[in-house]
Amino acid sequence: MEKVKQKPLTVIKDYLIISIGVLLYALAWTVFAIPHKLVGGGVTGISAIVQYATGFNMSYTMFIINAVLLLIALRVLGVAFGARTVYAIIFSSLAFRFLPGLIPEEFIQEFSIENGKMLSAIFGGALSGLGCALAITHGGSTGGTDIIALIINKFYNISTGTIFIILDVVIIASSLLVPSDAGWGSRFANVIYGYIACGVFSYCLDLFMTGQKQSVQMMVFSENYQRIADRITREENRGVSVLDVQGWHTKQDRKMLLVVVRKNEMNQVLSLIKAEDKQAFVSVGSVQGVFGEGFEKIKR
Repeated sequence: MEKVKQKPLTVIKDYLIISIGVLLYALAWTVFAIPHKLVGGGVTGISAIVQYATGFNMSYTMFIINAVLLLIALRVLGVAFGARTVYAIIFSSLAFRFLPGLIPEEFIQEFSIENGKMLSAIFGGALSGLGCALAITHGGSTGGTDIIALIINKFYNISTGTIFIILDVVIIASSLLVPSDAGWGSRFANVIYGYIACGVFSYCLDLFMTGQKQSVQMMVFSENYQRIADRITREENRGVSVLDVQGWHTKQDRKMLLVVVRKNEMNQVLSLIKAEDKQAFVSVGSVQGVFGEGFEKIKR
């Protein structure tokens, strides 16, 4: 049986939200980071360091590095992820190339430079975290270490934000090695502001993605329970329990499917159930916590 295909409107919606996320991410850098020559994390941070040191436009560096990481993502995370990420990488490269010319310098001067590096680090971190979360939760990525984080998160129970922090600490600290006319005090201060932006980014990323990590418990009553269970197991890679139940009104014995999935997987499972049995009865409830394979690890 073929896997349920996403509806065209759903695909369009995903790409639209990925586009908004990428624009917010690029806007955060253009308005808050680059004017102060702040260095953030990820491939964007590496590209910024290259631009500050050589003048080579960061959009080109981003595209080159992301293209290499993308080849890895296509193999590990699948073609569907790759298609959206190819779009996000190309779109982000274009955004970083042309967005600076579209934002008035007066706006950047008044809104960012005159308010100092501290506020710029906070606002930039929050805005880029929101943009990155929007892209990731709809199957895409802003590229760079997002891809590395998703690959690690696929195999290990480490939050996306934590992975970003580890990678970003190293990248931001490396900005001290770049030749600069600024004194060491100013350069160390920029590193600290970079860490502040990194912390805010990581916190906001996890905050915005918390809802997507919530799980739901689904109870499914259907005459076609075997086909539904097979498809959930095969296509969604989720375990299914088949329970014997009895309808008290009819006194008839029936089978009930019990399955726990991530909240962002629920609509796909519902579409699958509807495709097999439009008359199926489904009960969905939130759960406080789910621990075990495919979910969270039990922590002491």
